[in-house]
Amino acid sequence: MEIKWLKGFPKNILVYTNKRLFLPFLLFCLIFPTIIPIKSFSLTSKLHTVNPCIEFDQINTQVRDGLIDKEEAKKKISELIPKLKEYFYVKGGKDFKQSELVFPLLGYGSKSIGGINGSGYIASGYNYFDGNKHGGHPAHDIFINDRNQDLLDDRTKSPVKVLSMSDGIVVAIATTWETSSDLRGGKYIAIYDPFRNGLFYYAHNNELFVELGKLVKAGDEIATVGRTGKSAYAKRSPTHLHLMYLTLKEGYPKAENIYKELLQAKVIYEKK
Repeated sequence: MEIKWLKGFPKNILVYTNKRLFLPFLLFCLIFPTIIPIKSFSLTSKLHTVNPCIEFDQINTQVRDGLIDKEEAKKKISELIPKLKEYFYVKGGKDFKQSELVFPLLGYGSKSIGGINGSGYIASGYNYFDGNKHGGHPAHDIFINDRNQDLLDDRTKSPVKVLSMSDGIVVAIATTWETSSDLRGGKYIAIYDPFRNGLFYYAHNNELFVELGKLVKAGDEIATVGRTGKSAYAKRSPTHLHLMYLTLKEGYPKAENIYKELLQAKVIYEKK
């Protein structure tokens, strides 16, 4: 059988001139190159949208630091929310019932919430897009027994674990904090709950157990209570978890009071 180069094809492709094999081979050479670009484009597109949590974290950081126009940030976040929800389910996330919410501190219950009947929650003056310079206090501070401020529970002599209140996915995180920083939240974690369509924000943490894009379930240990953050680090401030919930029902983060949900949340006193 004679073998020779076929004019017009790459020199590393040998073509049999046998009539029985030539036509199928020619068709293969004509069709195959058209398939590759399509598949490559599809794969590339998926790679670019593989983890929208990274993009959300970047935008959240820009908002926090006042480095992005408010309207631009609002537009980008509203576009990202459907992608976050899709990513959660693609990664194996499941819908989560509100009745299964977990109190966010291991070994503690609603009596640890600061204020009287949730009076520590002050929404007036708060706007997410004001970043680190926002007003108000649309959150609940949940205090631990730590008189000497060594980050250990006075009774157990161990760090207090922060638990995820719901199923969700980590979409924003600050893994470091310096005492000279003006960052108010310190080491924080934001978890998106697609079923409620909102963000649970846990701030002033010490050790973190999660990373960006990680799926969590209600009751999972995500951090330990710390004293990170400009005000939380001050001696006058008792050691506590700063918990805020932001609804995304209108397409962008808006503070919502979840005091009633905290009262009804399941308390976990010890991990099995």
